[in-house]
Amino acid sequence: MAQTKEQRILEFVLKNAVHGDPQSVVDHIDKYCSQKEWAMNVGDEKGLILDNVLKEADPAVALELGTYCGYSAIRIARLLKPGAHLLTVEMNPVHAAVAKQLIEFAGVQDKVKILEGPTEQIIPKLKTDHGVEHLDFVFIDHFGNRYTADTKLLEQCGLLRKGSVLLADNVVYPGAPDFLEYVRKSGRYDCTNFPSHVEYTDKEDAVEKAVFKG
Repeated sequence: MAQTKEQRILEFVLKNAVHGDPQSVVDHIDKYCSQKEWAMNVGDEKGLILDNVLKEADPAVALELGTYCGYSAIRIARLLKPGAHLLTVEMNPVHAAVAKQLIEFAGVQDKVKILEGPTEQIIPKLKTDHGVEHLDFVFIDHFGNRYTADTKLLEQCGLLRKGSVLLADNVVYPGAPDFLEYVRKSGRYDCTNFPSHVEYTDKEDAVEKAVFKG
């Protein structure tokens, strides 16, 4: 069976990156995707925005919607304080398998737990099945048509507290207009927009930060 692009990314990292070094893994995924095959990681430019917002939020419990190959999970995990952890949700089993190997190779498996399945099934079980009281930080980077629904689901499940930070990728391209309208006009969030570019291209994009008012 032919390798998928995601498996080729994994192979490149395993051959070239430094085992146990999350920054090396992130850098080599960027190198592969900018030089060989484009892939939908958050990427290096928007990744710096993610880094800065994450450092400011300083979460104990973080959630990612959309693991893909594990790039942003590794990027987040390398900045988490001792004792903090990330839950990351991925519904594609092939992507989840690649992410698991990359996360382990990066040496951050103790900080990251992959939850496999659709977000609408996993989010309601975060409290009961995974002991989550509140989420301090949520990175939204899965399907644009789920951004608003899953944000509302997080609210309905009581997973957000005053000051919880949501950060949504791809709000310009491919775009998430319903999400932007909701977080900006619902009165529940303080929003900041960070103009940027689609990963590994010069196409305009942006990342939206939305802080829950409680």
